[in-house]
Amino acid sequence: MATAPATLERVARMSFGQVYPLYIAKLERKGRTTAELDEVITWLTGFDSAAIAQHVADQTPFADFFAQSHLNANASLITGVICGVRVEEIEEPLMQRVRYLDKLVDELAKGRPMQKVLRTSA
Repeated sequence: MATAPATLERVARMSFGQVYPLYIAKLERKGRTTAELDEVITWLTGFDSAAIAQHVADQTPFADFFAQSHLNANASLITGVICGVRVEEIEEPLMQRVRYLDKLVDELAKGRPMQKVLRTSA
């Protein structure tokens, strides 16, 4: 599924530091923690907590945030619908990565066990 160029540009410029507190608020309302959010971000991007904090402080745009990341080899196992779109059908790599992160946050908020969120076996 293609994303409109204007939407893609807007998302690319969006600051990770602006979205991160929104993720935290969403998860805390559902009884999850910032540490769990950081664990999910680390799994997806390879960034440790210090790097995540630095990206938040620097207001790194999503385009740069994901360009500097090392996407987990199992990220393609993230499937399902987010904002009415199947994440596995998104064509633009940046948009797909942003939606991967959104999907993981949603799964945490819904109470899914961390093992399942991170696509690990028992």
